[in-house]
Amino acid sequence: MPSGVRLQRIADRIREEISDMLIKEINDPRLYQVYVTDVRVDRELAYADVYVSAVEGKSRAAEAVEGMESASGYLRRNLTTRVELRAFPRLRFHWDPTPENADHIEKILAKLREEKK
Repeated sequence: MPSGVRLQRIADRIREEISDMLIKEINDPRLYQVYVTDVRVDRELAYADVYVSAVEGKSRAAEAVEGMESASGYLRRNLTTRVELRAFPRLRFHWDPTPENADHIEKILAKLREEKK
């Protein structure tokens, strides 16, 4: 089994490559302004969980995940040539609400700062 550091390096490389493909190669309108927030690879290198988010927020969650799943064959095929592994993990896509939650918290803090003044 690979070490935790190696797993993180693999996950970071997968995230970089998918992000690059989303910008330069994939023309699916469902994936417009969709970005990869995180990738987690399991210890057996069987699965890579890819977390995505969109600028518009939760309203595009289903559409974005559906678009990523539709492009998963293309992504995986290209990733196998860009990231050298004996067996490439299968991609699973998930919606990441973290950016929306961070924005919500930031708005609350800004409101509290204004009330304090």
